[in-house]
Amino acid sequence: MLISKAWETYAADKRFEGFSPYTIKAYGIQARLLVLYFKDEEICSISTENLKEYLNDSAATLKPSSMAHRIRFMKSLFRWCHEEGHIPFNPALKIKEPKVGKRIPKFLTEREIEFCVKRALVRWKKRCLNLCSRRDAGLVKLFRWNATVLIGPIAQPL
Repeated sequence: MLISKAWETYAADKRFEGFSPYTIKAYGIQARLLVLYFKDEEICSISTENLKEYLNDSAATLKPSSMAHRIRFMKSLFRWCHEEGHIPFNPALKIKEPKVGKRIPKFLTEREIEFCVKRALVRWKKRCLNLCSRRDAGLVKLFRWNATVLIGPIAQPL
Protein backbone atom coordinates (compact mmCIF):
# COMPACT_ATOMS: atom_id res chain seq x y z
CA MET A 1 0.00 0.00 0.00
CA LEU A 2 1.35 3.43 -0.96
CA ILE A 3 1.80 6.07 1.74
CA SER A 4 -0.84 8.29 0.11
CA LYS A 5 -3.38 5.43 0.02
CA ALA A 6 -2.57 4.56 3.65
CA TRP A 7 -3.18 8.21 4.59
CA GLU A 8 -6.55 8.32 2.81
CA THR A 9 -7.71 5.14 4.54
CA TYR A 10 -6.34 6.28 7.91
CA ALA A 11 -8.02 9.71 7.61
CA ALA A 12 -11.37 8.13 6.72
CA ASP A 13 -11.10 5.80 9.71
CA LYS A 14 -10.21 8.64 12.09
CA ARG A 15 -13.10 10.79 10.80
CA PHE A 16 -15.38 7.86 11.53
CA GLU A 17 -13.89 7.59 15.04
CA GLY A 18 -14.74 11.26 15.63
CA PHE A 19 -11.35 12.94 15.40
CA SER A 20 -11.50 16.72 15.15
CA PRO A 21 -11.45 18.11 11.59
CA TYR A 22 -8.55 20.31 12.72
CA THR A 23 -6.54 17.26 13.78
CA ILE A 24 -7.26 15.56 10.47
CA LYS A 25 -6.22 18.72 8.60
CA ALA A 26 -2.99 19.07 10.61
CA TYR A 27 -2.19 15.37 10.13
CA GLY A 28 -2.94 15.81 6.40
CA ILE A 29 -0.16 18.38 6.15
CA GLN A 30 2.23 15.97 7.86
CA ALA A 31 1.08 13.17 5.52
CA ARG A 32 1.82 15.29 2.44
CA LEU A 33 5.30 16.03 3.77
CA LEU A 34 5.87 12.31 4.38
CA VAL A 35 4.65 11.45 0.85
CA LEU A 36 6.94 14.10 -0.68
CA TYR A 37 9.98 12.95 1.27
CA PHE A 38 9.54 9.24 0.54
CA LYS A 39 8.20 9.85 -2.99
CA ASP A 40 4.98 7.94 -2.16
CA GLU A 41 6.65 4.56 -1.89
CA GLU A 42 5.13 1.45 -0.37
CA ILE A 43 4.53 2.00 3.33
CA CYS A 44 5.82 -1.47 4.21
CA SER A 45 9.26 -0.57 2.77
CA ILE A 46 9.84 2.23 5.31
CA SER A 47 12.12 1.32 8.21
CA THR A 48 12.86 2.94 11.55
CA GLU A 49 16.17 4.18 10.12
CA ASN A 50 14.32 5.82 7.20
CA LEU A 51 12.00 7.62 9.61
CA LYS A 52 14.94 8.77 11.73
CA GLU A 53 16.66 10.15 8.62
CA TYR A 54 13.44 11.97 7.68
CA LEU A 55 13.20 13.51 11.14
CA ASN A 56 16.90 14.36 11.20
CA ASP A 57 16.65 16.16 7.85
CA SER A 58 13.91 18.44 9.18
CA ALA A 59 15.17 18.80 12.76
CA ALA A 60 17.23 21.92 12.12
CA THR A 61 14.26 23.92 10.82
CA LEU A 62 11.60 22.82 13.32
CA LYS A 63 10.91 23.84 16.89
CA PRO A 64 10.72 20.96 19.38
CA SER A 65 6.93 21.30 19.56
CA SER A 66 6.64 20.99 15.76
CA MET A 67 8.95 18.00 15.76
CA ALA A 68 6.85 16.39 18.52
CA HIS A 69 3.70 16.93 16.43
CA ARG A 70 5.36 15.31 13.41
CA ILE A 71 6.42 12.32 15.50
CA ARG A 72 2.94 11.93 17.04
CA PHE A 73 1.46 11.82 13.55
CA MET A 74 3.96 9.23 12.34
CA LYS A 75 3.48 7.06 15.42
CA SER A 76 -0.29 7.22 15.01
CA LEU A 77 -0.24 6.45 11.28
CA PHE A 78 2.21 3.54 11.52
CA ARG A 79 0.50 2.12 14.64
CA TRP A 80 -2.81 2.16 12.75
CA CYS A 81 -1.22 0.54 9.66
CA HIS A 82 0.28 -2.20 11.83
CA GLU A 83 -2.96 -2.83 13.73
CA GLU A 84 -4.92 -2.98 10.44
CA GLY A 85 -2.42 -5.47 9.00
CA HIS A 86 -1.03 -3.24 6.25
CA ILE A 87 2.55 -3.53 7.56
CA PRO A 88 4.19 -6.45 9.42
CA PHE A 89 5.87 -4.24 12.05
CA ASN A 90 5.61 -0.65 13.31
CA PRO A 91 8.79 1.25 12.34
CA ALA A 92 7.78 4.29 14.43
CA LEU A 93 7.50 2.27 17.64
CA LYS A 94 11.02 3.08 18.89
CA ILE A 95 11.00 6.75 17.93
CA LYS A 96 10.82 9.02 20.96
CA GLU A 97 9.33 12.51 21.12
CA PRO A 98 11.69 15.35 22.04
CA LYS A 99 11.22 17.05 25.37
CA VAL A 100 9.19 20.18 24.86
CA GLY A 101 9.84 23.00 27.29
CA LYS A 102 7.12 25.33 28.44
CA ARG A 103 7.02 28.57 26.53
CA ILE A 104 6.69 31.78 28.50
CA PRO A 105 3.62 33.66 27.29
CA LYS A 106 4.10 37.11 25.85
CA PHE A 107 2.65 39.84 28.06
CA LEU A 108 1.46 43.27 27.07
CA THR A 109 3.52 46.20 28.25
CA GLU A 110 1.90 48.97 30.27
CA ARG A 111 1.96 51.16 27.18
CA GLU A 112 0.21 48.49 25.08
CA ILE A 113 -2.48 48.02 27.74
CA GLU A 114 -3.06 51.76 27.89
CA PHE A 115 -3.34 51.88 24.10
CA CYS A 116 -5.89 49.03 24.09
CA VAL A 117 -8.00 50.67 26.80
CA LYS A 118 -7.94 54.07 25.05
CA ARG A 119 -8.86 52.47 21.74
CA ALA A 120 -11.73 50.61 23.37
CA LEU A 121 -12.98 53.81 24.99
CA VAL A 122 -12.89 55.70 21.68
CA ARG A 123 -14.80 52.94 19.91
CA TRP A 124 -17.21 52.66 22.81
CA LYS A 125 -17.94 56.39 22.74
CA LYS A 126 -18.48 56.38 18.96
CA ARG A 127 -20.80 53.37 18.89
CA CYS A 128 -22.63 53.53 22.17
CA LEU A 129 -22.86 57.18 23.09
CA ASN A 130 -26.63 57.05 23.37
CA LEU A 131 -27.05 53.32 24.06
CA CYS A 132 -24.60 52.50 26.84
CA SER A 133 -25.30 53.06 30.48
CA ARG A 134 -23.21 54.70 33.15
CA ARG A 135 -22.64 51.21 34.54
CA ASP A 136 -20.77 50.21 31.35
CA ALA A 137 -18.69 53.37 31.46
CA GLY A 138 -17.87 52.64 35.09
CA LEU A 139 -16.74 49.10 34.25
CA VAL A 140 -14.40 50.36 31.55
CA LYS A 141 -12.94 52.94 33.94
CA LEU A 142 -12.58 50.26 36.64
CA PHE A 143 -10.73 48.01 34.20
CA ARG A 144 -8.46 50.91 33.31
CA TRP A 145 -7.77 51.62 36.98
CA ASN A 146 -7.08 47.94 37.72
CA ALA A 147 -4.66 47.72 34.78
CA THR A 148 -2.79 50.77 36.07
CA VAL A 149 -2.70 49.64 39.69
CA LEU A 150 -1.94 45.97 39.07
CA ILE A 151 0.38 46.23 36.09
CA GLY A 152 2.04 49.54 36.93
CA PRO A 153 4.19 48.33 39.87
CA ILE A 154 5.24 45.24 37.91
CA ALA A 155 6.35 47.24 34.90
CA GLN A 156 8.45 49.68 36.96
CA PRO A 157 12.12 48.73 37.44
CA LEU A 158 13.30 47.79 40.92
